[in-house]
Amino acid sequence: MTMILSNYSINQNTMALTSAAQIEYDTIVYERNRQLFIKKTPFQLIKQACLEAYSSYEGRRSAVMYQTNLRQKVPIPIDPVQNIYTFPTQSPSQFDCSWLFYHHIKSIHPHHLALGHAIHKSIITFKNEQQIPMRESYYQLEKQRQRTAICILQIASQQHQQLSL
Repeated sequence: MTMILSNYSINQNTMALTSAAQIEYDTIVYERNRQLFIKKTPFQLIKQACLEAYSSYEGRRSAVMYQTNLRQKVPIPIDPVQNIYTFPTQSPSQFDCSWLFYHHIKSIHPHHLALGHAIHKSIITFKNEQQIPMRESYYQLEKQRQRTAICILQIASQQHQQLSL
């Protein structure tokens, strides 16, 4: 039997949040050793996680936009102290938007089918070798991953400069 939770706190084990079109739950959470089914949407969980880390989603997003000039599908440093960074696969306002957690991703590969058009255009492989198929293209996901890496480097550089003062 699938256990459905009413709430979930994003943590260092969170690898991905995917939207689920189910009556009983709205999100599938992928952790290192388990899957959870949550009654809140991925976007609600992201906003909650930012608040739990003493900021707001809007504040984190605005800061990244200011520092990087990114305007769409902005990576979110949920908790830089704990190294929790995530990025959306689509506009966060879209129902199908999933959130991938940067430090868990081992690789992204295109998904090829010999016949027909693939519903899933790419495959995410996490460091624990778990895989999830994604509807977004390899190019889109890799671009988001690179944008998140830039965000992480800029935050780390700024923290290093502040420590040097």
